[in-house]
Amino acid sequence: MELLWVRHGEPERIPSGTGVPANPGLTVRGRDQADRLAAWLAPETIDVVLSSPQRRALETAEPVARAQGLEVQIVDGLTEYDARSDSYIPMEEMRANNDPQLIAMYEGRWEEFGAESTETFRARVASTLEQIIGAHPGRRVVAVCHGGVINVAFALALGLDRHLWFEPHYTSLSRMVASRTGVRSVASLNERAHLDGKRESS
Repeated sequence: MELLWVRHGEPERIPSGTGVPANPGLTVRGRDQADRLAAWLAPETIDVVLSSPQRRALETAEPVARAQGLEVQIVDGLTEYDARSDSYIPMEEMRANNDPQLIAMYEGRWEEFGAESTETFRARVASTLEQIIGAHPGRRVVAVCHGGVINVAFALALGLDRHLWFEPHYTSLSRMVASRTGVRSVASLNERAHLDGKRESS
């Protein structure tokens, strides 16, 4: 099967202190990114569109599914590791402000900001990956989710120990070829041509 991993579009910022898990939707720019992604993928035959249950992923998946005449299938295992956090601060903002949480993220100290442990998260993503591969042999599947999920999925495929080792761009495509026999191949990482240009018609 071919598994197309998609990071969600640009989400709204939610400051801390709300007292409830942050679940932002997409910004205007994020919705445009999702529409561009859907148009880019329209010429490809997509069999299944999966999504994390979080709003930013669902709002990215819906245009893709609509363009293919499909319904989005929610997969709880695609949820991000920090889903219980009461804030959502974009990575670019944390980097610009040298946010201590960013350092904790890269060093694997996720529980310090209310997230799952790295071990729990990696095991969940591994189990979800196997379930998706087992359920969709021979199909082209789009899985819309989050940067952490995509990092771990490809770390597993490449045999890497690091959890966060590259930064998927908003609505980027990363392609994996996988079989139920355990073979995993990386076809691409962080494709973003749909944000920069148009696919030429044949």
